[in-house]
Parts: sequence; C-alpha cells; structure tokens
Amino acid sequence: MIPTYQERENIDRVLDRLFTAVPYAHALVVDDGSPDGTGDLVADRAVGDARVHLLRRSHKAGLGPAYLAAMAWGLERDYDLLVELDADGSHPPEVLPAMISALDGPSRPGLVIGSRWVDGGSVVNWPKSREVLSRAGNGYARLALGIPVRDATAGFRVYRSELLRRLALSTVDSHGYCFQVDMTLRTLDAGAGVVEVPIEFREREFGESKMDRGIVVEAMRRVTRWGIERRILRRHRRA
Repeated sequence: MIPTYQERENIDRVLDRLFTAVPYAHALVVDDGSPDGTGDLVADRAVGDARVHLLRRSHKAGLGPAYLAAMAWGLERDYDLLVELDADGSHPPEVLPAMISALDGPSRPGLVIGSRWVDGGSVVNWPKSREVLSRAGNGYARLALGIPVRDATAGFRVYRSELLRRLALSTVDSHGYCFQVDMTLRTLDAGAGVVEVPIEFREREFGESKMDRGIVVEAMRRVTRWGIERRILRRHRRA
C-alpha cells in the first residue's frame, strides 16, 4: 500500500526496489490526485505489470484515509499481508523479507514495524531538529499511552489481514502521522503482538516532505486525549 501525492520522481524507483526485494508482492498505489501526473505514470506501468494496481482519489485527503482505503481494497481481495510503504524512498524495501519473516517468530505478532529507534535502527540525512522531534514524540506516546513500542509513528509496517479484520477500521479518523499511533494502540488493545525490526531510514532525495505543523499538533492532541481516556478507564476498572 503506497500512498502518493506529487511523487512522480520517486514512484518508479520504489516499485523497482520493491519487486527486486519481494518479486511476488503486489503494489497498490493510492494517488490523491497528484497534479504532477504520478497517477498517470502508475496507470501506464500497470498496463504491463499485473502486480501494479492504482486507486485514484480526487484530492489530497490525508495519510490515514489513504491507508484505510488501501486496507479496504486489500481485504476485499483476500491478501494475507498488507504492507505500508512510503513512496519517497525513505523506507527500504530490501528489509521487507526480514519483516515478513518476523511474523512467523515465536510470538506470532499481528504487526511488524520497520523501526528507526530500536537497536540497529538509524536515520540518514535528517536534520537534528527532525530527529529530536521524532524521538520526543515517540517517547511521549510511550509514556502517555503506556505502550512498549519505540517507534509508534513509523510508517513502514506489515499487518496480518486477520488482525485488520478484527479492528474497527470504520471508527479510525486519524489523518496524519498519529494514524500510525492509533493503529499501534488498536493492535495492542486487540491482544496482538507488535515486533520492531531495525531499519535505516533515509530522507527523501526528490520532492518535498509532507510533514507540517498541523500534523504534529494533531498527533500531540490525540495522544494526550487517548492517554487521559486510558487512565480514566483503568481507574474505573480498579474501582
């Protein structure tokens, strides 16, 4: 599942790397009406490659809705595993075989995260301010929500479809990067395990980052609210 907006310079490279790493994978590109013709490029590629699929949306509606649309598409077609992958080249598809193998580990997790902040993980070409923001945001999420995951905002993920079918996806209304925190929390609350596999995250070489102040503010507000709600619920259960 690859959401795109203005990723014409990157999408072919990412698809090539994906199919080299996992030749049997299928790729669904969810394009939010990119003015640069990203969707048209993918449509042309799909004509000659049955592994490539395109879901067009009329406008830029956010990361969360794009992934929810992709999940619905994948579940309708009975794929066993659904993978989140950024189009900008920051997520290394070469690590996907290890992430998929981790699903068969002793704990039989429902979600595997490609993590920047576990031992062996790293970031490349990030400004220090961005690294501090990500580390602090993930630390805050761990404390506020009481979860063990070190990179809950990470967008490189492998989900078991059977897990996603158990989650109330229709009630998810997170739009920015807090969508990833939301899904992590729902996974843990459903009793499914989460495993983090270290990755080297590389900042994009082409195009512009979609990160903005509004995304950060949304994440902080929602994580704070979820944390308060969880504490209240725990108190009621003890009462």
